[in-house]
Amino acid sequence: MSGDRPSPLVIERILRDRQGIWQQIVAEHDLNRLTGRMLASSAIALACYGAVLGAFHSPLMALTSALKLPLLFLVTLAICLPTLYLFNLVFGARLSVRQSLSLVMVAITVTSMLAVAFAPISLFFLITAPDYGFFKLLNVAILTLSAVVGLRFLTGGMQVLNDHGLLAPEAAQAQTAQAALPAAAPDSGQVAAPVAVPVGAAVAGSAGSVPNGATPDATSSAVAAPAQVPAQGAPAGVSFPPGMLPPGHPASQHQWSARPVRRGEPTERPASMTLLYIWILLFGFVGTQLAWTLRPFFGDPDRDFALFRSIDGNFYAEILRTIANL
Repeated sequence: MSGDRPSPLVIERILRDRQGIWQQIVAEHDLNRLTGRMLASSAIALACYGAVLGAFHSPLMALTSALKLPLLFLVTLAICLPTLYLFNLVFGARLSVRQSLSLVMVAITVTSMLAVAFAPISLFFLITAPDYGFFKLLNVAILTLSAVVGLRFLTGGMQVLNDHGLLAPEAAQAQTAQAALPAAAPDSGQVAAPVAVPVGAAVAGSAGSVPNGATPDATSSAVAAPAQVPAQGAPAGVSFPPGMLPPGHPASQHQWSARPVRRGEPTERPASMTLLYIWILLFGFVGTQLAWTLRPFFGDPDRDFALFRSIDGNFYAEILRTIANL
C-alpha cells in the first residue's frame, strides 16, 4: 500500500493494496488478525445498513434488521464455506481453511462496505418517496450490485492463488517443473538454435583453413568473422552465424541446452476455478433463501411488527410480484 503507515480501515487496504492482501493470503501470514478485522468491519457495516432497511417500518424493526442482516451473511458463509473447501480438496488444490475463509471474507467485506456506502441514497428515498414496493426493490438492487462487486474480488483473489499454483494439483505442478528443466544435449543429427560464443574462438574445418605446418598468406591474416561451419551429421547446406559453434563440436556441448520454454501461452483453467463459479451460484441461492426465511427486513407498513414471518412462497416470486404491483 502506498505510504509507510498502514490504514486503520481494512476496507481501505483491500481497495488500495489488493495485491498485498492476496500475497498475505498466499503466504498465510497473520490471517487470523486480518480475518478478524474483516469480520468486525463487515458486521458493523451490515448492521448500519440493516438499520436503514428496517427504519421504513419502525425503530424496533430497524433494531432487528440491524441484527439480522449481519446474521444473514455470516450464516450463509458458515453453510457454504465447507463446500468451497471440499471442492478444492477434491480437485487437488492446496488451499487451507484459513485461506478459503479469508478469501470469502474479502468478498463479504467489500459487499458490506459498498452497501453501507449506498445507505445515504437509500435513506434519501426513504424520506422523499416512502413507497414500500419501490423502497424494497431499490435496496434489493443495491445489495445485488454490492454482492456482484464483492464476488469479483473473490474471483480475482482465486486467480492470484491459481497463478501461485495453489489451485493446481501437485502432480500437475511436478509436470510443469519437469518441463521447465533443461533437457539433455541434442543428438549430433539435430539442429538446435545457435548460441553465441566468444568471437575469438577458433573454428576448425573452415574454408579458409590451411594444412598443418603451412603459413597463411598475407591476405588471410586479416581478422574476419569466423567461417560458417556445418553441423556434424546435419544436412548439407546448413550453416551457423559467425561466432557460433555447431552442435556436436567438442567445445559446444556446454553451450547447447534444451528447447526454450515458451512463455505467455494460455494455461488451462483449473477445475477448482470452474467450481468457484458454481459455488458462487450456490452461495447466492442459499443467501436469498435464508433472507426469505429471516424476513422481514423492511417491514410492511400495513402489518404489525413481527420478528419473523411464516415460511411461504419464495424470494423470487415476491420480487416478481412487487415489480408487477409498481
